[in-house]
Amino acid sequence: MTSILQNLSCADNYDPNSLHVERARELIIDLLSPVVGHERVFVRQALDRVLAEDVISPIDVPTHDNSAMDGWAVRFRDLATSGETRLKNIGTAFAGRAFDGRVGAGETVRIMTGAVLPQDVDCVVIQEVARVEGDSVIIPAGQRRDQNTRCAGEDLQAGRPAIAAGKKLRPAEIGIIASLGIGEVSVRRRVRVALFSTGDELCSIGTPLAPGAVYDSNRYTLWGMLTRLGCDVIDMGVVSDDRAALEAAFREAAGCADAIITSGGVSVGEADFIKQLMAQLGEVAFWKIAMKPGRPMAFGRIEPDGADRPGAWLFGLPGNPVAVMVTFYQFVRPAILKLAGVDPVPPFPAFPARCVEAMKKGRGRTEFQRGILFQEDGEWCVRPTGAQGSGVLRSMSEADCFIVLEHERERVGAGDTVNVQLMNGLV
Repeated sequence: MTSILQNLSCADNYDPNSLHVERARELIIDLLSPVVGHERVFVRQALDRVLAEDVISPIDVPTHDNSAMDGWAVRFRDLATSGETRLKNIGTAFAGRAFDGRVGAGETVRIMTGAVLPQDVDCVVIQEVARVEGDSVIIPAGQRRDQNTRCAGEDLQAGRPAIAAGKKLRPAEIGIIASLGIGEVSVRRRVRVALFSTGDELCSIGTPLAPGAVYDSNRYTLWGMLTRLGCDVIDMGVVSDDRAALEAAFREAAGCADAIITSGGVSVGEADFIKQLMAQLGEVAFWKIAMKPGRPMAFGRIEPDGADRPGAWLFGLPGNPVAVMVTFYQFVRPAILKLAGVDPVPPFPAFPARCVEAMKKGRGRTEFQRGILFQEDGEWCVRPTGAQGSGVLRSMSEADCFIVLEHERERVGAGDTVNVQLMNGLV
């Protein structure tokens, strides 16, 4: 395998000691390739899976020319160019039960939405504008040829791709597949992610807290975020701050997973120890991101013991709970989507809003404050959730957006415009 460091050494703006957020995200995505392997599943099991092969439409959708409205099926050439037209009603066309006959000159058929258009009919007049007098129907002027009609194959055409490979299947795609009469589809296998926390101060749920100990919440938030992405999660628990234990954990994870996520152990005081171990077992592409929270974040690769597996990508996240979530959404989430075969990886949507409170900001880093969106006089506004410390997990629970303060930006005044990223769809 080509060295990732060799690839990165040729990249513009590559600074392993302090990468800009956007550049770090780009470098990660450029290095990754989708996992190999796929399986066939029933349509109802395909929700949120990534399509491995194009779905080719076996039929036209709709399969026939039909009415888009309830109304009257007419031949456009029978309608007067000015004034009303009187036509004779000769029957009804129902959805699923076509009119058994032919519409001749001066005739019309009552038609329901979805019903097959009778032969020679090229216009549907909505029922609200027509007037019925006995067996006659009075059509006003101003109608158009082909109005309120749907052509066969207008939505999907037989023999052509209906959904392209790389699409993450949402409810709309599930409906499209069902509309084609297809019961099974080929999807990429799920990304396998091994995760563990490091730190002798961490305590498992159900165990009494020792003095100075804290419960390990990071594995639970990571499990939730990974499960939302459809990953197969391998929870390896808490690994002690011991070189042999960490080496064993890395080797085990590299042998069974596509990606490894750790939390803790990458702060300045611990960095040399962990970094040396990661470099021994693989490669570390970078170690620091010019951001807050989440500056100490490692990305690299751990190689397996044998040649039967390709190894695993490594994401060494900080230990503070908010920093874990911010770095996950900004870097790990798009990386997992790339590994899953989503094509293209969706961008991070952001839009401007007026910040109603002043915020401090240091130049030379991108900051991700947690915010709450609201409307005031028809304008989108945002305010911070309160305390923004990287250990205040409540700030993530209360927030519905990130307030993104750009790399070169400094202090934000009350009333200034800021960019926000909606958490809906991320979290």
